[in-house]
Amino acid sequence: MKITEQVAAFAQPIVEEKGCSLWDVEYVREGAERFLRVYIDKEGGVSIDDCEAVARALDPILDEQDPIPESYHFEVCSAGLERVLKRPGDFQQFMGSPVLVKLYRPRNGLKEIPGILRGYEDGRITVEAGKETITFEKSQVALVRLRVEF
Repeated sequence: MKITEQVAAFAQPIVEEKGCSLWDVEYVREGAERFLRVYIDKEGGVSIDDCEAVARALDPILDEQDPIPESYHFEVCSAGLERVLKRPGDFQQFMGSPVLVKLYRPRNGLKEIPGILRGYEDGRITVEAGKETITFEKSQVALVRLRVEF
């Protein structure tokens, strides 16, 4: 089992106990440092106090479970308004929302396509971009995130 899956398994009940939902867990290298980030969400938005409460509750369990042998920085963060959509449920939850699709290779000179999320099926993402409806294959898409419009 991957580190992120292990952490998600024991983090989820703790996050829910603190009145939030677990959005994602990532374990990444940034320069010489490693970071374990737990992203949480809550109806009405996540506060600093929510992040702190979850971090305080999870910290001793991370020490006890010890899923990561090397040293790392631990952070609890809000999923944010411009969160990344990864799982099928994420796409279903935000159907009809403004998104930004980032591509591996440019399409018509663009690597980032803003649009409205109109469909998701077997990894294929459909967006309405202006007057055009475009379906991207999973292999073309580097990332999809919500886009905030002002």
